[in-house]
Amino acid sequence: MSLPRTLLGLLDPQPAHGYDLKRSYDQHFAGEKPLAYGQVYAALARMLSNGLIEVAGVEAGDGPDRKRYAITDAGVTELRSWLATPEPPAAYLQSTLYTKIVLAVLTGSDPQELLDSQRSAHLAEMRVLTRRKQGGDLATQLVCDHALLHLEADLRWLELTAARIDDLRQAVTR
Repeated sequence: MSLPRTLLGLLDPQPAHGYDLKRSYDQHFAGEKPLAYGQVYAALARMLSNGLIEVAGVEAGDGPDRKRYAITDAGVTELRSWLATPEPPAAYLQSTLYTKIVLAVLTGSDPQELLDSQRSAHLAEMRVLTRRKQGGDLATQLVCDHALLHLEADLRWLELTAARIDDLRQAVTR
């Protein structure tokens, strides 16, 4: 995810302080990994120097002055362009899991053990995501659905690979 562009999106409706941006980001996107303040302020500094945002006001506080940031016309253009551009589909053409299975065959290890272990790990993660989804708001449900569907596809691939393991063994030992 592009942090600067995400922050631009959070600034689009109205100007905000860095603290408010971090809180909004964490609320909508962080899941279990909140954003560090340093990341927010580093991104804001880069966007400021690139003309994507501007300081819309400074307020004195107990600590350092609090700056309120606003998106510029250039920032709006950047945001709209990013939102209109489709993300490239992520094709896992050379996954670590595939590499491990081939190496298991080449080294004389049992690839079926690896497949069974991986299947168990996927199912355990799916149970965690399903519980999280059941107690979550709509955003959590959508994020969990995305992850669950990817894990389901992985499980189908594991089953297909298990069914074709003898063919793979012959192909890689030639």
